Amino acid sequence: MKKLVLAALFALGAVPALADVSVADSWVRATVPQQKATGAFMQLKSDVPARLVGASSPLAEAVEIHEMRMEKDVMKMSPIPALELPAGDAVKLEPGGYHIMLMGLQKQVKEGQQVPLTLMIENRDGSRHSVELSVPVRPLNAPLRMPHSQH
Repeated sequence: MKKLVLAALFALGAVPALADVSVADSWVRATVPQQKATGAFMQLKSDVPARLVGASSPLAEAVEIHEMRMEKDVMKMSPIPALELPAGDAVKLEPGGYHIMLMGLQKQVKEGQQVPLTLMIENRDGSRHSVELSVPVRPLNAPLRMPHSQH
């Protein structure tokens, strides 16, 4: 009965749809021994307006959404509380722009490994859900764009 009521409410538009967020071209930059931070990069696309409001990984003490921007001829990096995901638009997280910082790394991140990463997505109504990823690690000198990368 409960499922029937929810289905009827959804059909009438009374229950908001959860954002279906797709992730493409995800990768994490490898680190050198003793390095305590690295970046995660990807392309996010949501079918409805949503926001990336957080992330976590068991490999890092803290994970934050960051942006890089020019300020008086100086490139500055700072955390942001959320990143808007407009419906249907691809949002790129890339070196030199928006990205996810993994800080307080527990161990070196090496090329060929997979990094577990959870993204927290907030819908327009304030409800949240997570997107679980296993993100490949690219070498320190990886080009910004890898041809035919999949994820």
